[in-house]
Amino acid sequence: MANAPEARASDTYAMADFASVRKFDAHVHANADSPAFLEQARADGFELLSINVDYPAFPPVVEQHAIALKQAAADPVHFHWATTFSMQGFEGAGWAAATGDLLAADVARGALAVKIWKNVGMVEKDADGQLVMLDHPGLEPVIARIQALGVPLIGHQGEPHNCWLPLAQMSTDNDREYFGNHPEYHMYLHPDQPGYEDHMRVRDGFLAAHPRLRFVGAHMASLEWDVDRLAAFLDRFPEATVDLAARMAQVQAQAVREPDKVRDFFITYQNRLLYGTDLTQDPAGDPEAFKRAAHAVWQSDWKFLATGEVQRIETIRADVAGLALPRTAIDRIYYGNAARVFAPRED
Repeated sequence: MANAPEARASDTYAMADFASVRKFDAHVHANADSPAFLEQARADGFELLSINVDYPAFPPVVEQHAIALKQAAADPVHFHWATTFSMQGFEGAGWAAATGDLLAADVARGALAVKIWKNVGMVEKDADGQLVMLDHPGLEPVIARIQALGVPLIGHQGEPHNCWLPLAQMSTDNDREYFGNHPEYHMYLHPDQPGYEDHMRVRDGFLAAHPRLRFVGAHMASLEWDVDRLAAFLDRFPEATVDLAARMAQVQAQAVREPDKVRDFFITYQNRLLYGTDLTQDPAGDPEAFKRAAHAVWQSDWKFLATGEVQRIETIRADVAGLALPRTAIDRIYYGNAARVFAPRED
């Protein structure tokens, strides 16, 4: 055992390798008509997947779509995008067919995936006044069309486990901040709404009913709080992968308690994990400040995943040692898996 750290170090990357290793951030939101995001991505060795999403706090989807097309045209090597669809008119005559046609047109223009957001399950209601969950029959024609298009469905269903806890009991400060600012999504305040396990049950039932659907569970499939639970999900659904976007702090909180267990999870499931951040460029923000922030996030995550260095993670108020994952695992998590998952294929 005395030589284990030395043996591990010889098989791992260092901070000095960060910019030179090929990387793919599989979950960002380029919401500004600005070259800043691409400039920083190129400087740091990243390709980007910018995900359009029907989120009220974001620019309208039509604006996100226009930015995506413009950025992809400017640099198709480093910029990729995922489309989405509106629930406006859901269950109306022709909604499903028109939505499927729009998605097909976007895929033809280069969209690598389709995003379905948490408004399905938490906001939208059908004609009977019931919440539209992922398994609602009205969505089925659109899901079938996505599967036929041969691109993945990126699903954000449910929320972090913290969402169903009081603010004081949440495990990370970033969740406290988000749900403190967005009480409409803080389900602890809405006990009349579906619970956490309800969302997981519906999502898992949906995937069981669609075994050939290529599925990316956004934000670690809302299982960020327990790597054992996430491992069981990945074992059950072999067509599923998950991205790490905006959930690194929850992983780091587990790594403080059980570092070997978390490291073993990343190594065991290295073919099923996509690096992602949820970095979002606000059109009203300062481009240079955004570039600095993006660089800092990317470097911090690299330090945690690729090296054994210790860093202070303020959102969990702890010093966290890096996992020092093998180079082969880093290469897959940071690039190889995204290249495979988002490669178009016929159903």
